Amino acid sequence: MLKTISIATIIIACASIAAAQDDYKKFEFFVGYSHNRIDTGIGDEDPDLGDIIDEREGFHGFNVSATGNLTRYFGLKGDFSGHFKTRTFPFGSIAVPTANVDVKSRLFNILGGVQLKDNSTEGTFKPFAHALVGVAHVRNRIDFNADVCAAVFPSPCPTDFTDSETGLAGAFGGGLDIRASDSISIRAIQIDYNPTRVFDSTQHNFRIGVGLVFH
Repeated sequence: MLKTISIATIIIACASIAAAQDDYKKFEFFVGYSHNRIDTGIGDEDPDLGDIIDEREGFHGFNVSATGNLTRYFGLKGDFSGHFKTRTFPFGSIAVPTANVDVKSRLFNILGGVQLKDNSTEGTFKPFAHALVGVAHVRNRIDFNADVCAAVFPSPCPTDFTDSETGLAGAFGGGLDIRASDSISIRAIQIDYNPTRVFDSTQHNFRIGVGLVFH
């Protein structure tokens, strides 16, 4: 009888340990706002070196990601982001100050990799780190306004065009999630170094995001 009770106790203890090890979030989905300080190459005093921190332009956009957790601490992650900005540059003379060119820029990142995070169902503050690689797609739409054609280049008139390229990209960083309920967390901050390789040069971008995590 004593032997039977001992065996039963061991079985229950092992089952409890197994259940505890399996008690973690298996999946999470993030959606949020993202601000990317993008290395446009415009205004750098030295095009070969530049200024990695100061010579950035702010692009607004979004970031979504999905993570499947293989263990309590390790998951596979897919990440997609888009950042956008329209800039206007003068393209005339003092006699024609209204002649300008609009440049509509878009940067998309499609990335995948790994995430490290304590995915247990307990705890409030959940720091995480991730390393992602993939591709970036950059598209610049150049539009000449009517005054360029009418006054600066009456004939031939410059034609609007789009310049685009796809290259390698990555995102290396992390952040902090704060659990709001059993199924929702608030991503208080996410900071990534987001290098891209397009147009035969490397861009040193830095993105910052906030949003909601569903799990």
